[in-house]
Amino acid sequence: MDSEVNLYLIRAEDEFLLAKNDMKASIDSKVKEILGLQKEKTFFHSVIAHAYYSIFNCAKAYLISKGIKTEAPEEHKKTFNEFARFVNNGVLDKELLTIYENEIEKADSLLKIFKIEKKKRGIFTYNVKSEANIPYAKESIENAEKFVSMIKRIVDSQ
Repeated sequence: MDSEVNLYLIRAEDEFLLAKNDMKASIDSKVKEILGLQKEKTFFHSVIAHAYYSIFNCAKAYLISKGIKTEAPEEHKKTFNEFARFVNNGVLDKELLTIYENEIEKADSLLKIFKIEKKKRGIFTYNVKSEANIPYAKESIENAEKFVSMIKRIVDSQ
């Protein structure tokens, strides 16, 4: 396997592990105690971000294995569009593209929230309790796990 492909697969796995660990630190009181975290502290936004980067890095690995490199500017958009081309041409399962799109939407919504809150600059506080993000974070972990395992199998079999 190409060393650059392997590097992106390792990054994908690392991001996935960070997502899982941030989820544990968000919901498991024993983990919170061990880490010295306040009971109400959560990292669901981080779970979603790490899950997205897990998928992104895996998509990069797949594309590089096919001789396609995407770079800045708009590296994420280019990576998604190139990956989508393989799905649309029937080379990859459409479910992979659906997972990727879903995680992009969540990551984009986090960015939109940031932009809105940045405009408010402390006038208001977040009105959504962090617990409301639990289902989204859980879904992100499930999506990343499925995406990474499927792409790893495909890349390993090449």
